[in-house]
Amino acid sequence: MAMSLALPRPPKAVIFDMDGLILDSEILYRKSMVSAGEQAGLAVGASIYEGMLGRPWPGITLLLKEHYGEDFDADAFRIVWLSHFDALIEKELRLKKGVTDLLDVLDRHAIPRAICTSSAHFQVRHHLEGFNLLPRFDAVIAQGDYAHGKPAPDPYLTAAARLGVDPADCLALEDSHNGIRSAAGAGMMAVMVPDLMAPTAEISALCTAVIDDLHACCDMFSTTESHS
Repeated sequence: MAMSLALPRPPKAVIFDMDGLILDSEILYRKSMVSAGEQAGLAVGASIYEGMLGRPWPGITLLLKEHYGEDFDADAFRIVWLSHFDALIEKELRLKKGVTDLLDVLDRHAIPRAICTSSAHFQVRHHLEGFNLLPRFDAVIAQGDYAHGKPAPDPYLTAAARLGVDPADCLALEDSHNGIRSAAGAGMMAVMVPDLMAPTAEISALCTAVIDDLHACCDMFSTTESHS
């Protein structure tokens, strides 16, 4: 995987995706999607799940109906899927490597930060309160806070406005293709920390950098600061 730590300018704010970036939850979403599909007698292949990454629920609904037919009851399937997911997160949810270290770096530099996610606010609270992370963010941008979800730029533009920082001066951290499209479309320095999907040529071209984990982002931030 490419490792480039240079940023074009020092970030004045950092905006984090949540699932797959802060939380090691995308693998749990995938496991629960497959098991819910088995319960419903549906085959859930990689093309289905990978297309969902980074999308809000309305976009996922369209994807499911495209694959399983217009009569597919996506909302009913979602109830089963989330019941499988909730059972998994109670036992298996973990933080991704480097999350708390990066937040410590941002604290030292007094850099504001936000979460920008396709999940709902209640999910953000539920998933992060157990790790005592919510107080470490200045804002949470979640489902219902923007007109159009990722890959549209609206979520990241909303996050920048909430923090009062020009999008060009924001560092956006993402693990999904749709998230990178959203952050780059908003004009941010988009850094990908791949989780379940490696960057394609298209996505790499949109990225300011691709790094292995958030520990590398700590190094990147320190390097940027030392040259500012």
